[in-house]
Amino acid sequence: MATTFEAIKNRYSTRGYTSEQLTEDELNKIILAGLHAPTATNRQEIRFSVIPGDNAILEELDTAKNGGIRTPEGRPNFYFNAPVLILLSAEDGFKWSELDAGIAVQNMALEAEELGLGSLIIGCIKDAMSGDKKDYFNKACKIPDGYSFRIAIAVGHKAAVKAPHTFSEEKQVVYL
Repeated sequence: MATTFEAIKNRYSTRGYTSEQLTEDELNKIILAGLHAPTATNRQEIRFSVIPGDNAILEELDTAKNGGIRTPEGRPNFYFNAPVLILLSAEDGFKWSELDAGIAVQNMALEAEELGLGSLIIGCIKDAMSGDKKDYFNKACKIPDGYSFRIAIAVGHKAAVKAPHTFSEEKQVVYL
């Protein structure tokens, strides 16, 4: 079992997945990691829509995010053919929803890493999820009334491997 810091250091955005499906146990652990995330004032306003990677709504979202143009043949869709995509939505008008969703999705990404799975945190469908077809996509993704998409995460078994990102502590951190 990886320590939390090892999971943080080793996690990267996975942009290639095998066709192997997640087990019920793996999926449940990832969802529970999101549910265990703290929320402002303990509001617990985050909702999770679990969508299989072969669900037709994902192809519609991929087209909508590209302004009505389908992803060119041979190019991956926005979730890189992951076997599952989880949309996180939250109450409209609650000022901490974006932050709460971000905390939950990071918990989920770290749990996926601990399980040896890959993940990709996704925001690129925000315009499609909040545009002209918002009501349609909300209904198709079972997002409750009064809630809106905040962020998503694709999860699956890694087919692509890359080194974790680099950083410059000297440039990025200041001490007062």
